[in-house]
Amino acid sequence: MSAKKILNKKSMDFLEKYLNNPSPTGYEWEGQKLWMDYIKPYVDTFITDTYGTAVGVINPDAKYKVVIEGHSDEISWYVNYITDNGLIYVIRNGGSDHQIAPSKWVDIHTKNGIVKGVFGWPAIHTRDSSKEESPKLDNIFIDIGAKDKAEVEKIGVHVGCVITYPDTFQILNKDKFVCRAIDNRVGGFMIAEVARLLKENKKALPFGLYITNSVQEEIGLKGAEMITQRIKPNVAIITDVCHDTTTPMIEKKKQGHTEIGAGPVISYAPAVQNKLRERIIETAEASKIPFQRMAASRYTGTDTDAFAYSNGGVASALISLPLRYMHTTVETVHKDDVENVIRLIYETLLNIKEGETFSYFE
Repeated sequence: MSAKKILNKKSMDFLEKYLNNPSPTGYEWEGQKLWMDYIKPYVDTFITDTYGTAVGVINPDAKYKVVIEGHSDEISWYVNYITDNGLIYVIRNGGSDHQIAPSKWVDIHTKNGIVKGVFGWPAIHTRDSSKEESPKLDNIFIDIGAKDKAEVEKIGVHVGCVITYPDTFQILNKDKFVCRAIDNRVGGFMIAEVARLLKENKKALPFGLYITNSVQEEIGLKGAEMITQRIKPNVAIITDVCHDTTTPMIEKKKQGHTEIGAGPVISYAPAVQNKLRERIIETAEASKIPFQRMAASRYTGTDTDAFAYSNGGVASALISLPLRYMHTTVETVHKDDVENVIRLIYETLLNIKEGETFSYFE
């Protein structure tokens, strides 16, 4: 299957719509509805749970179950405190970066709809250059143009409202996709494309395939923890993003060397089942899919950990998409890598046989 034939106009229209739609942690359901609508023609049925994880299932009656998984949530903020003069202080919902906040527009989600605001910052003229303060959680604030706390509340903003950035999808230099929330709605997109290709290429799998779009990864893998107990899979292949370490101020001795455009990144970690990982590598080599390697010291920090250590142990592996500027509004990935992650998951599924245990002792 040629990589150049994977993404079509319908794919790209969906990717743009899906990335642009806000899905903050704990509030993912509108994005999940978009995702389910897109993959509906390619699956037999759906599973959803009370917190919003969505699973498209192919061959739901099969006893042997394989998961391919991404997560649907994006980092965001919560309104935490409103001052008497109408300014808003925030706390994180996931790993939101305080340093990028000043001068950013925000969308505050209320029962009355979106309320626009800005992260204010004192002008350069008013700051003491001898002791410059950098942005911190206790000094960044949002201004919605209200004169006092009463006006903020009248507009519909209250403590607990969730806040996202409005930055939308762009293509940089023809083949770089740029947006907030590529981490990791691109994972949901890629597994949806795998489902599409299986259907279009009329591939009949000998097992049940659970195309899983989990919620609440950004605050501790919580959606994956819930849904793996529901599915009870035999195998799980997770896709998430990892760092491109070739941009400035990243120490490769600590972070390793991975870069956009060089292919999917295959992880080595205690949670990664070695035989399953080797199957993925063999598949990449046989299919001539370029790939990179990455090592994780204790945890992968992805939903792989949640699946691997569930249900008495599930053979799990991680295929990552290299990304620049994680947890900013300009997360950047390479189109070729997106296509090659899709190809690698697709081809790996065709190389898994029903009933395989991946046991080290067989």
